[in-house]
Amino acid sequence: MDYHSGPFKIPDIRDFVPEKAKPWLIFAFFVIYQFSGGVYMAAVAEMSGSLALMHEDILMAGYASLVGLGLTFTIMLRLKFRFSLKTSLITTSTGLIVCNLIAMHASSVPVLVAVSFVAGIFRMWGTFACNSTIQLWVTPKRVMSVWFCYIQVCVQGFIYLSGLTTIYISFLTKWEYMHWFIIGAQLCLIFIAFVGFRHYRHMPKLPLFGIDWLGALLWGVTVLSAIFVLNYGDHYDWYQSTEIWMGTVFGLTALALNLWRASFVRHPYIANNTWLLRPVWLTFVLFIVVEILISPSGYFERIYTEAILGYDALNLVSLNWVVLLGTACGAIFSYQTFALRKWTFKTMTVIGFSLLVGYLLVMYFIIDYNLSKEMLIFPIFLRGLAYIIIAITFITALMEVPFPNFWQSLTVQSFISASCGALVGEAFLKEVFNVILKKNAMMLGASLDHVNPLIRHIPLDALYGKLQQQAMLVSMKEIYGWLCIAGLFCLLMFLLKESSLRPQRLQPKFSTIRRTIKHQLKMDKIVPED
Repeated sequence: MDYHSGPFKIPDIRDFVPEKAKPWLIFAFFVIYQFSGGVYMAAVAEMSGSLALMHEDILMAGYASLVGLGLTFTIMLRLKFRFSLKTSLITTSTGLIVCNLIAMHASSVPVLVAVSFVAGIFRMWGTFACNSTIQLWVTPKRVMSVWFCYIQVCVQGFIYLSGLTTIYISFLTKWEYMHWFIIGAQLCLIFIAFVGFRHYRHMPKLPLFGIDWLGALLWGVTVLSAIFVLNYGDHYDWYQSTEIWMGTVFGLTALALNLWRASFVRHPYIANNTWLLRPVWLTFVLFIVVEILISPSGYFERIYTEAILGYDALNLVSLNWVVLLGTACGAIFSYQTFALRKWTFKTMTVIGFSLLVGYLLVMYFIIDYNLSKEMLIFPIFLRGLAYIIIAITFITALMEVPFPNFWQSLTVQSFISASCGALVGEAFLKEVFNVILKKNAMMLGASLDHVNPLIRHIPLDALYGKLQQQAMLVSMKEIYGWLCIAGLFCLLMFLLKESSLRPQRLQPKFSTIRRTIKHQLKMDKIVPED
């Protein structure tokens, strides 16, 4: 809906449903879509053992789902103007049910990757269909800083809730039951859509002609190739293997073809000038920095808590509740300061990076053999707080992009924030960690003398294990220290740069957006004149 005159209404839902319950029903559908997917990466250990696949194979399928999700940003408005809400809900839910059934029984990596990619598209389509319907309920004036606070806290929060649900279901039963849980939820969604929704349109539908589908395919190949290289690089010993070389050449070829086509295609999937816009390339680069700084959360914390502290999967995943609390507090803080009081982008970025450096500093000082679980609560809370503030700030910065490039810029940012970012940080961290670990193991090993009466009674294998554990702890501390220095350097650079830009842009009405798209189609002689 475009106008908020009188009470908020959703005419897509039949009249026997109370008006006050309608937006909450749509929000419940949004939650179901956020929990849905092709492969659930929280159950990667159980899936890899059950399907006789490598850890990297399951991750590849999981990240493929995020690629499909991100690519859909560019065409979300076209899907909204083509299909009614009822059609979108039924189509996407049916597609997700089929994807879950295939993913649950498939043991072929290409099949899992393809199914997860398609599941990501359906997930994003359904999510946008729900959220665009209740946008005026969340922010009647379409204030995008408020809207992105809502979007980010829901998306980030439900990621952790989905992981918690997957782990608990896998622990109590089997990992397949997570798929059955989602299938059951999607069947309920389809039933409610059939019974309680009508095919309502407040604007005539537009065709899906004029979309650069080949460009979308090439961008998908480009990002999937990057994920393949980053995900399997350590396993195949990077460029010592033919597989990594082939993945790199394939990805670069697809990228070159895409950029070349975009220079002459009338409406490229992602226009070349989109990459040159300052909010786009700057947030893209800064997200890479953020992912490198926050990379210990996915790699070091897992090694530290499992190999050194001896936590099981349930104890480890329970820390997600702390991240969830930090995410909620960060979203509330951003809403009060960034959305309502209009603090500048620079101020919010500095606050986010300061909290991120705080997380690294606390971990640097507390990491030890006998660390209690309670000591991890504060730094992990800081991490959740920092990431949600940065994510809200960076996605809102894209509102400074000209509107024709806005949806493309969301796809560009998703390439690093959702698809490749975590892998870039983890790949970088793994290589640095391996080098530093070897150095520290040699230094510590050189100081050991088995003739020493204090260690003479210790078996060699036990002594070697202690040496490796100590080298691992020292190496983690050293990398945390270097990351702290890098984070402080970034903060210094931000403080030296002047900026007074504030989040004040509003999103155009859907009727205005539709007229713009229709005008473009008429210029291409795809839609006849009214």
